[in-house]
Amino acid sequence: QVQLVESGGGLVQAGGSLRLSCAASGTIFSINTMGWYRQAPGKQRELVATITRGGSTNYADSVKGRFTISRDNAKNTVYLQMNSLKPEDTAVYSCNAAVSNTLFPNYRDYWGQGTQVTVSS
Repeated sequence: QVQLVESGGGLVQAGGSLRLSCAASGTIFSINTMGWYRQAPGKQRELVATITRGGSTNYADSVKGRFTISRDNAKNTVYLQMNSLKPEDTAVYSCNAAVSNTLFPNYRDYWGQGTQVTVSS
C-alpha cells in the first residue's frame, strides 16, 4: 500500500506565505506525476499545480506567479510554496500522486488526507 501524508497547512494573513509538503511512503517503485488540488467550502475540487517526474510543471491560472510546485524524487516528496496568499486561497489542499508499486509500471492515483489552509483578510 501507499500513503501520502501532507503537512504545512495553517492560518496566515493575506499576503503571507506557507509551504506545504507531501511525502509518499509504502511500496513504491516509481512515481509519475504529483500534484496539489484544493477544495473550498461549497465548491468543487480544483487543480492547483502538477509536476512530472522530469520536472515539467502546470499551474492553475489563479495561482500562476504566486505558487511554486517542486519535488524531491529521492524523498518521494512534493512541495507547494505559496506566496502572496489571498483569502480566496482558503481551502483544504490535498496532494495526489500517480504511483506504481510494481516493477512493471502500473500507475494508480493515491490521495493524501488533506490539510487546511486558511487566509485571513
